[in-house]
Amino acid sequence: MTDKKPIFYILTCSLFSFVIITFSVIFGHFWGGVVMAQTIDKSALQSQIDAKNGQLQQIQQQLKDQQQQLINTQNQKQTLSSEVKRINSNINQINLNIQSSQIQIEKLNLQMQELQGQISDAKNDISIKSQAVEELMRQIQQSDSENVIVGFLKNKTLSDGVMEAQSLQDLNNNLIVSIQQLNNAKQNLNNILITTNNTKNQKEVENSNYQNQKQIASDLKNQKQQFLDQTKNQEKVYQSSISKLQQQQVQIALEIETIESQLRSEINYKNLPKSIPGLLEVPIQKGVFVMTQGYGSTGFAQKAYKGKWHNGIDLAAPIGTPIMAAADGVVISVDNQDRYCYHGAYGKYVAIKHYNGLTTIYGHMSLYVVKEGDKVNRGQVIGYVGQTGYATGPHVHFGVYDSATFKIAPSVSCGPKMPLGGDLNPLNYVSIN
Repeated sequence: MTDKKPIFYILTCSLFSFVIITFSVIFGHFWGGVVMAQTIDKSALQSQIDAKNGQLQQIQQQLKDQQQQLINTQNQKQTLSSEVKRINSNINQINLNIQSSQIQIEKLNLQMQELQGQISDAKNDISIKSQAVEELMRQIQQSDSENVIVGFLKNKTLSDGVMEAQSLQDLNNNLIVSIQQLNNAKQNLNNILITTNNTKNQKEVENSNYQNQKQIASDLKNQKQQFLDQTKNQEKVYQSSISKLQQQQVQIALEIETIESQLRSEINYKNLPKSIPGLLEVPIQKGVFVMTQGYGSTGFAQKAYKGKWHNGIDLAAPIGTPIMAAADGVVISVDNQDRYCYHGAYGKYVAIKHYNGLTTIYGHMSLYVVKEGDKVNRGQVIGYVGQTGYATGPHVHFGVYDSATFKIAPSVSCGPKMPLGGDLNPLNYVSIN
């Protein structure tokens, strides 16, 4: 007689086989590459992570205090001694950012250790649950080795046969529950692996920040020495250079506003995305920056700019703070305008053309880490806050333009690559709160 298996048994076997095969395919390559963590004191590891968080909070508070002091002194009279203090403050800021990156890397290393322990625990949990499924499968196969009808006939009473059939059904129900528990355990492992990969990526970004911030620190020290050499540490020489610089800044600002006022009249708002705060990402991490100047006819623009107009927003943050792309796009211009008009315009800047009809610019960087033609993703680090160009303190000038009007053109007063366009209010597209 052919041994015909009950339908629930066949379905259960099929499901079990599918689960095991799928699990092997999806997770097998992870297991080969995961280093098994040694037995560690989890509470001690968490204490170390908490300690790193405390150190990071202290450094962030120091950076905020220094940044606020710089903002408070921006309107004071410019003197040689005040400029030297400002430069020294910038150097202190970048050193604090370097220290913060070091601690962040150490913290991420501790988190990787913690995750390796979780991976080991999750794998053990899967092994235990797999064995439970296998044992249930063995019991079902053993109980079902005979035809159910034959089983009924073997029993002395009908109640015994019913009990045997019910026992087999209970085993099947337990198997279904065990398979679900196994699937949950595998999903837990998958989640941990995703978190591990994200943590690894964060560590790579922080390592890049650390190296780039060390470069910025070196540049600032060189700039300080050049400044002292140029002014010969004499107030009279410094004041003379300030007077010439202010005249140049007025000329450049007037040139930009004359061109951009015409380009603003050419904006076709029907072709632009709707004003949705959050459409663009704020280029600096929230909680780190202070908006020191808004868009348009601001009080500062009325006093400082010949055209009386500010074509973006200013977000003040410590030197070396990462600047991120506001949206996916292509880098269309990168330059250092200080080579043509020292402290006269945007300094080191990056311009990105996005896929939604908008173009963004990020000015006054201390360092940029992308080049023209690069494709960038929303949130990708493209440079670091600085004080290059016409800047009274460390910040990023963030501008948003209608791409149809945007261009990079030669400037009469500041070199061959001046960003120009029909500017829009960035606050229509970003949420700074």
